[in-house]
Amino acid sequence: MTSFTTLIIAVSAFLLGVIICFIICRFAKNGLFKKTLAEAEIIKKNKIVEAKEKFIALKTEHENMVRQQEQKRQQADQRLQQREQQINQRQGELQRQQNELKNRTMQIEKQQQAIDYKITETEKLHLQAQQQLEAISGLSAAEAKKQLVESLKAEARTEAMSFINETMDEARLNANMEAKKVIIKTIQRVASEATVENAVSIYRIENDEVKGRIIGREGRNIRALEAATGVEIVVDDTPECITLSAFDPVRREIARLSLHQLVQDGRIHPARIEEVVAKVTEQIEEEIVEIGKRTTIDLGIHGLHPELIRLVGKMKYRSSYGQNLLQHSRETANLCATMASELGLNPKAARRAGLLHDIGKVADEDYELPHAEVGMKLCEKYGEKPEICNAVGAHHDEIEMDTLIAPIVQACDAISGARPGARREIVETYIKRLNDLENIAMNYPGVIKTYALQAGRELRVIVGADKISDKDTELLSYDIAKKIQDEMTYPGQVKITVIRETRAISYAK
Repeated sequence: MTSFTTLIIAVSAFLLGVIICFIICRFAKNGLFKKTLAEAEIIKKNKIVEAKEKFIALKTEHENMVRQQEQKRQQADQRLQQREQQINQRQGELQRQQNELKNRTMQIEKQQQAIDYKITETEKLHLQAQQQLEAISGLSAAEAKKQLVESLKAEARTEAMSFINETMDEARLNANMEAKKVIIKTIQRVASEATVENAVSIYRIENDEVKGRIIGREGRNIRALEAATGVEIVVDDTPECITLSAFDPVRREIARLSLHQLVQDGRIHPARIEEVVAKVTEQIEEEIVEIGKRTTIDLGIHGLHPELIRLVGKMKYRSSYGQNLLQHSRETANLCATMASELGLNPKAARRAGLLHDIGKVADEDYELPHAEVGMKLCEKYGEKPEICNAVGAHHDEIEMDTLIAPIVQACDAISGARPGARREIVETYIKRLNDLENIAMNYPGVIKTYALQAGRELRVIVGADKISDKDTELLSYDIAKKIQDEMTYPGQVKITVIRETRAISYAK
């Protein structure tokens, strides 16, 4: 509408100019006026040409605008048609699916009716056959089942006794060969020097008379101490010493301190043993926290979460490939700080990451993940910075390195463990196997505690008297032995001992 209005104004102006020129020409009287009139005529012609050009341009613009609007309208019509076609197709597909669903529902109902009919007929035939059998045999179904069970029991007993006798005869014939195998397996199971250093502690006593008091009447004291601490206590002919054997150094330390207090106190009986062990366990936990605090203070590390401090202290009682874990972590932390300073990085952050890089090895929970990833999760859980968490998780290339501290921790970890004699693979494998033994037994319901003893040759399982009966203990022992045999690789054989104790406790008020 704007272009058209402009066109009308232009034409009106042109006509007005023509009229004015015509009036001027009619009343002109001299040559100057005629000259001016000629110039006006030229101007008029130029204006006419410009008006025509402008008119054509405006017309063309108007036509283009109309054409564009027409194209947009056509495109909108096409989109509407496409959507309408899609809706029609979906409606048709939905109708087809509804028809198929209806047909399948009808088929299922027919099949269900046929199955119900067959089940009814089968029950009738089964009842008829049972009645015929009872009539022929003169026995009811319950009596027939009872006779069959008794017959199977007798047959099973006969076969079992026959198998036992054959096995015993074969064992007698092959006794010499089996004895040699046992000796060879025993030689294979002899602990190496590194294993003895990491799995055995010696408690010195003043005289051998104390050994009898430690053992107690019918061995009740030593059994109570082993059950409370999870440590095998070996009292043999070795003069003035008692051997404490366990793969967990914390357990051995608890057993050693408990034994020391019991011997000093003189009162050694099961109730006193449990009381002393509980008290010593608390003391060890406090000592672990104190060790962690001293370590962080010595290294100048501040703001560490209390739980991480406790785990750092726990490193003192853990060996990694024969190398003390706390000593290794401290050494790695100092190496990281030195290397970071040389490279112009933050030495405090590097020292912190170096101390925490193996924290996953002493985690209280079993995450079934590599220790680097477990350590990273612990650091994230207790508010460590992302660069520290990444350095801990990436020092064995389990995850990608995102910071410059991560390769420093990896390099310093390798430097600390690369010195001659720093690590021994056999110790780590041995400890892992004993942990797996205990974890397999703990997965069974009713199990309270599990202890791997005698360098893994015996697994002692303590169960609750209110959860498992005496008869079930035999089945539990068999199941654990079968699972260990199927899932683990070990030399020799493992003895599984299930212990069930009944205690009655009353209080006099």
